[in-house]
Amino acid sequence: MFAEEQLVVYPAQGVGKIERIESQEIGGIEADYYIVRILSNNVTLMVPVLKADNVGLRPVCPPESGEAIIESLKDRSDFTGYSGQNWNRRYREYSEKLKSGDLSDVAYVLKELLLIGRDKELSFGERRLLEQAMGLITLELAHALGKDQDDIKDLIEDLFQDVLAAQEEKKS
Repeated sequence: MFAEEQLVVYPAQGVGKIERIESQEIGGIEADYYIVRILSNNVTLMVPVLKADNVGLRPVCPPESGEAIIESLKDRSDFTGYSGQNWNRRYREYSEKLKSGDLSDVAYVLKELLLIGRDKELSFGERRLLEQAMGLITLELAHALGKDQDDIKDLIEDLFQDVLAAQEEKKS
């Protein structure tokens, strides 16, 4: 069970704060709900307390897990790229991973899209997924590691400096 003021992660939405826990009757059924405000966009969600696990609501990762995610971004040995997959199939796969709520899945999508972008221009949908993955990962890691979100983004961009430079070179 989560507590008021606790930071939590809602899949595909990112880090939020539990503002309160309240009972409401909806459809003739009385239930307790977490009222969660998503920090990145100020959206408020009502998550049934009894179904919080089912929707993937979880606490922000501990610092050790955050450091492990950063280490996983450095390792490019698992890069599969776009061999044999069209952008539509990749888009569906990556969308599902972002919805999973698992931070390692989000890191996987971020790394894959950054590395694919090194070799070819990303489609509009892939660029949107890349932005979403970057936002999800930087905000959670910022809270987990007690750093500023921009500092985490700078760290990730430094890890992929060669990739980002190649993308800029292609544009010019």
